[in-house]
Amino acid sequence: MDRDAYLEGAIRDVLSGDDATLDDRIAHAALLFAASGAMADADRLVTHWHALTERPVTTLIPSAVQARAWAMLFEARGAHPDWAAAMIPLDLDAEERAHDDYLARRVSDLDGLLGGSPIGEAVSHLGPSRPDRLREAVARGDLDAWAEIASRQGRPDVAMLAANRRLAPRLAAGADPLGLGDWTELCAGALVAALYERYPPDTGSWREMVEGILRLRGGGTTPPAASPRTIEAAEARLGLRLPDDYREFLRTCDGLPADVVFPRLLGTAELRAEGGVVVIADPAVVLLTAAGEQWRTVEIDPALGTTVHPTFRALLERHLLLLAQSA
Repeated sequence: MDRDAYLEGAIRDVLSGDDATLDDRIAHAALLFAASGAMADADRLVTHWHALTERPVTTLIPSAVQARAWAMLFEARGAHPDWAAAMIPLDLDAEERAHDDYLARRVSDLDGLLGGSPIGEAVSHLGPSRPDRLREAVARGDLDAWAEIASRQGRPDVAMLAANRRLAPRLAAGADPLGLGDWTELCAGALVAALYERYPPDTGSWREMVEGILRLRGGGTTPPAASPRTIEAAEARLGLRLPDDYREFLRTCDGLPADVVFPRLLGTAELRAEGGVVVIADPAVVLLTAAGEQWRTVEIDPALGTTVHPTFRALLERHLLLLAQSA
């Protein structure tokens, strides 16, 4: 499996594919992660997809083999994530027998018809058949043989693999037959970011946005608001009028505590101006700059460089989005 090509195609599908294409891509990626010992990455991806699309989780499990794969992985894991509560419970003994029959059957030219539904699987028996080395490898429990073939596929059939009750415990324990390693975390993060680009969250009012930031940071109360008189006194001391959206922020909360990736935003009493530039953070990595009557918010990151935001609100919206993506 070409990881770069897979990730590029997955991001493209998430950003610009129709709903069915997006759901299909997320479904495959989540199962790929789970079958590589990265269940946390799978859970994160599905949780964000469900929260942003508001579509039922069963949309990601259109076939009997996929449902079986998740059920076997959950059994091996000994726990179900919250998002899996909507899944229909399966008789795992019956599913094990059904999967053994599925693996023993020669592959049909009609396999996959109707999205792998029970009717489609029944119809597939009508087509010409031939041996399938992937199914044979899974039936033998030979992960190396499966990986040798699957690694040459653009989208390895991980559902067939994970649905094998004898192999699922090895996968859940981190067998990682395709050798994906830390790439699953990178891929999950990129797909979550793409989901938020496709479905940008409504940041709401200033108070809702600030409360959302604090909640995603792990808690905390909103700092007290600055009074109009306090803001006017700060402007008199600075010798300028602050941008309107920044004034609205101060009227919501007079500064904001730092977190591990974002500096402390100063209160009105601590603001300082240097050559027409207003320092609003400690350390001084967030600045308000004016070009004529147009204000910009400049964010300085030692690792990523300088980012110019059109407004102060745009800076906080980006911070909120990054917090939501990493949750």
